[in-house]
Amino acid sequence: MKRDILFRMKNSLLIVLPLLLLSIFLLTSCEKKIEPEDPFFSIEGNPTGLTVTKAARTESYVVRANRPWQIVNKESADWVRAFPEKGEDDGIFKIIVSANETFDLRTSNFAFVVDGEEQPVLFRVEQAGNVPYITLPDAVSIPAAGGEFFVDVASNVDWSYSLSDDTWLTEQSVTTQKITFVAEENTSIDPREVTLTVTATNYPTVVETVTLSQSPGTVVLEEDFNWLEYGNAIFYTTSGETRIDNWTQEQKDRGWTSTINTVDGSGSTPLVYARQGFVKLGKTSYGGDLISPALSKIDGTMDVQVTFKAIPYQTAAGTRDDNILKVSVIGPGTVSQEQFIIDNWPVYPAEGVTEYCIGMWSAPEATRTFTITGATSETQIKFLGNDYDLRIGVVTINKNRIFLDDIKVEIIL
Repeated sequence: MKRDILFRMKNSLLIVLPLLLLSIFLLTSCEKKIEPEDPFFSIEGNPTGLTVTKAARTESYVVRANRPWQIVNKESADWVRAFPEKGEDDGIFKIIVSANETFDLRTSNFAFVVDGEEQPVLFRVEQAGNVPYITLPDAVSIPAAGGEFFVDVASNVDWSYSLSDDTWLTEQSVTTQKITFVAEENTSIDPREVTLTVTATNYPTVVETVTLSQSPGTVVLEEDFNWLEYGNAIFYTTSGETRIDNWTQEQKDRGWTSTINTVDGSGSTPLVYARQGFVKLGKTSYGGDLISPALSKIDGTMDVQVTFKAIPYQTAAGTRDDNILKVSVIGPGTVSQEQFIIDNWPVYPAEGVTEYCIGMWSAPEATRTFTITGATSETQIKFLGNDYDLRIGVVTINKNRIFLDDIKVEIIL
């Protein structure tokens, strides 16, 4: 009996022992640590640097990594930076370069530190130096009446100027960006002009010129509205535009007025608005007018030609106002044409809208003319955006806003 029991115990051990050893092996295998993946860090495309012009520039790069990384500006340059400067694993960073206003080539190096270890290759940023420049307007027009005017000078160097003829111009002031003159009145029937030359002080080959032209004495009224600086140059952006009764006293003293629109919601305000060097007539449902100063320079009774620029109102989405402009006189005189259809519609670009709107004023189709027969020193000219009440069927969509600029009145000889 004992022998039988011993035999069975041996057999059991022979079965259990291998199973026990197998379990121990498996447990040991499970507890074995997994070796970490080899570190790696790379930038897509494997760039080693960035070369840019004098202009500001931002360039993006994609990082492939399995370790924390950091970008270090070795020279601590303030004209170029990386953003962000650190990351975890894959990511994107930008190299941001500011414009170079100096005339020197400049460089800066960036190091990449991966998991605390600096990589052997530096990333080099190189930017070209600026060049000395002077920029002047294409032309400058001076009213026949003379008075104060200025010439803008954009430059990155010191400069001086000279005039081909200074007999009728007096310097008022000079800053780094502007020359202000006072012109005498031109009483001649001929226009006159002078050449302004601006030369870089330390770079004598950098020279720019502009012609300053004064209208003849036959021009009895000339207005470019450059003294208005309200709102926006973009036609459909109405924020900031300022109604004429809220202009400064100095601006009101120039003599331009507007009729109070008694059918407007308030019934007590004029409806002409100042923008950036031009004006807007009217608002939704109600028209507005602009009335010139009296043509006080006229001696006796004369015929005159009126030149003006106009642009119709159109929204950014392309919705158009009605576009009727009526002209008339207050006092003596008869106009040759009482109504204009302002149809030089904007075609707003996706980019550069401000520049486009400014450029529209120079387009030939913006300019229109009419004559006044029998004008005197008491004659005033009125421009009206169709009618004062636009709710009563005089227009199709109860809006008739018109932009006006560059009004000139000249005696017909």
